[in-house]
Amino acid sequence: MIRYTLKCDEGHEFESWFPSSASYDTQRARGLVTCPTCNSAKVDKAVMAPSVARTDKGMPDREPVGAPTSLPDGGAAAEAPSSEATPVAMMARPDSELRTLIRQLRDHIVANSDDVGDSFADLARKMHDGEIEHRPIRGEATVEEVKALREDEVEVFPLPVLPEDRN
Repeated sequence: MIRYTLKCDEGHEFESWFPSSASYDTQRARGLVTCPTCNSAKVDKAVMAPSVARTDKGMPDREPVGAPTSLPDGGAAAEAPSSEATPVAMMARPDSELRTLIRQLRDHIVANSDDVGDSFADLARKMHDGEIEHRPIRGEATVEEVKALREDEVEVFPLPVLPEDRN
């Protein structure tokens, strides 16, 4: 997993986790990476300072490992000196509980809605306009279709997906 600090064209900074650098690039190209503040899909990696674990506290006898740093343009920077330790994290209990809740929400939505595939935007608009009966649906829509629906105050939101669901 890779954590990126991201910045939208409106200047909002936020962080997001991705299974890999390639996954970030693919999701960004498809317009799936959006700012949580303004929903802009014009998002780039922000300049990040690498996290460096202190070697004078806690684990002086562990062998440190260097880690490459990613630059905003996607290129790789020079490898960190081997005297710096690479931070490692395990998911904390609240994160695990949050993922469980997200998975339960997704499972509930899937179990209680109709998958309409690529017809999602069209059907959501027809329901909003009263042309067809309202019912819970899920499907696929382009970034442009979602923006147009939101501008017309059609209530739509992305179905939550966890990184492990993609594998």
